[in-house]
Amino acid sequence: MQETGTIRLFKRGPTAELRLFVFVLMSLALLVVDSRWPVLDPARQAISVVIYPFQRIMLAPRDLISHVQNWTDAAALASKEKEALQRQRIELAQISTHAAQLATENEQLRRLLNVADAVLQPSVAVEVLYEPPNAFSHHLIFNKGSSSGIRPGMPVIDEGGVVGQIVRVTPFTSEAALLTDDKVSIPVQALRNGLRLIAFGGNMSGKVEVRYLTANVDLVPGDTLVTSGIGGLFPAGLSVAVVDEVRRDAASGFAVAIASPLSHPERHRHFLVLRVDVSTPGLNQESARHGSQAE
Repeated sequence: MQETGTIRLFKRGPTAELRLFVFVLMSLALLVVDSRWPVLDPARQAISVVIYPFQRIMLAPRDLISHVQNWTDAAALASKEKEALQRQRIELAQISTHAAQLATENEQLRRLLNVADAVLQPSVAVEVLYEPPNAFSHHLIFNKGSSSGIRPGMPVIDEGGVVGQIVRVTPFTSEAALLTDDKVSIPVQALRNGLRLIAFGGNMSGKVEVRYLTANVDLVPGDTLVTSGIGGLFPAGLSVAVVDEVRRDAASGFAVAIASPLSHPERHRHFLVLRVDVSTPGLNQESARHGSQAE
């Protein structure tokens, strides 16, 4: 006959206080052993090797944020240094061109009027945002406007010379008509002999024209044209263009000079806007908007 066993409803074992006491004793023993003998060093090293990948995983977000922040700071610093170097290069090129123009004038007049210091104008460094897709005009849109002190009529230059003229501004952007635009005209002067002329945006792509010349005008290919300073908008001595050819018409008795600009707006993104006084009498808002016809 099978013996019937009793069912145990509750599991018997050591109490929680006893187990806590045992664990405390084990902890104290491990502390004593670890402090007096290096027997646990291999176990400690093995445990550190096992948990190292988990440590790296937990620290990965912090490291990623640190790397991104460092990269952002470095990029911002590099951008500021690039803008400063570009501005310095343009200003040095402007001073050099001005010195060449002053060399043709009387030494006593230069000392008396101190033209070298008078020509240097305060400027604003700008960057091209985009070029409007218009086949009938040559304009650039810059990233600074009236909030930076830019006004319609102010000249734009790069290290090569005159780039164009501001024709429209908003609080945060400005639009410039390039030297080759047919609405821009600039009073110029031949550096070789001081002949005063007016350069217009040419009908030929990438060229400027000097019109209304007499057939016997003293102008030859290779002559450098610089701003004469007449009109008050463009300071004297800024490089404008180099004469390529002079077309003489014997029937009409007039000649036209074709010149290539010395500036290169298609190669650069940064330019300087000269903050000249555009409140000259006779310069109204409409003429500044469409390119001043300075004389």
